[in-house]
Amino acid sequence: MLRRDVMILAGLAGLAAARGASAADAFPNRPVRLIIPFPPGGSADPIGRILASALDKHLGQNTIVENRSGAGGVIGTDAVAKATADGYTIGLVGVGSMTVSPHLLPDMPYNVARDLAPVAQVVGVPQLLACSNKLGASSLAEVVAKAKAKPGTLTYASSGNGTSPHLAMASLALRSGMELIHVPYRGVAPAITDLMAGRVDLMFADLPAMVGPARDGGIKALAVGSAERSAVLPDLPTVDEAGIRGVDVENWYGVIAPAATPADRIARLQTGILAALAESEARKRLTDLGVRIVGSDAATFSAMLKRESEKWAALIREAKITIE
Repeated sequence: MLRRDVMILAGLAGLAAARGASAADAFPNRPVRLIIPFPPGGSADPIGRILASALDKHLGQNTIVENRSGAGGVIGTDAVAKATADGYTIGLVGVGSMTVSPHLLPDMPYNVARDLAPVAQVVGVPQLLACSNKLGASSLAEVVAKAKAKPGTLTYASSGNGTSPHLAMASLALRSGMELIHVPYRGVAPAITDLMAGRVDLMFADLPAMVGPARDGGIKALAVGSAERSAVLPDLPTVDEAGIRGVDVENWYGVIAPAATPADRIARLQTGILAALAESEARKRLTDLGVRIVGSDAATFSAMLKRESEKWAALIREAKITIE
């Protein structure tokens, strides 16, 4: 009996140890950090926080949001690239730091293909084109006429060199023949403030950041840069409908991880993100912002990044865009 009891106890100890090891190996077993490489005040912050809130349940852990802004998203994206590749640090990135800056900055601190792993695209974000009320224009055609009447006098704001608003306006200027002066800001919020005050004339920015002032009459909305009209501003034409062809400037946000993150952890994060985006409450909160929910897997997101990189590289060459 004694020997039998010892064997039973040993078996129970082994089972407990196995369960303990299994729990220790489970992912995630502690909070996940989501780096947003932009300051509050734009659209990335609310999108990231909505995603994080919905993601908590599907990962079984808290998702802690950290804003780490600067250099058009490059600083925060670099923080993800250099983080420990264990799945506990991920980032919500956009056009600029992933598909634009690599073609503009001579000393990029990371290589997108080598240092970062796509996890899932989250949303597509229409870019809204607006002008200052002081400009006295009520349509894109009137803006183009004013710009051509006095070349090199109208100014446009952006959230920084190499950001999607910068490239969006460069694309519009190229396709319309306008000669404009670029005024970069450190983030979208101060740029919109100066647009409302009339200190700059024009601006492209993510629709969620601009829809409030547009609805309130603080700025004059002119068009959206996406292929289709926005559900939150259904009467506003696309740039194409407004008469300027070839301007495709929809922004997007997706989740990335350090490149060496184990494949099973990438898959676990992807599953959690897609489940979070399928929730009705999260979907409503996101669509109320004016974004288009995508929810693509890592492979689809990776292919999209390649296409976007090629598109923006071609525009940068054609428009002869440089950053001094």
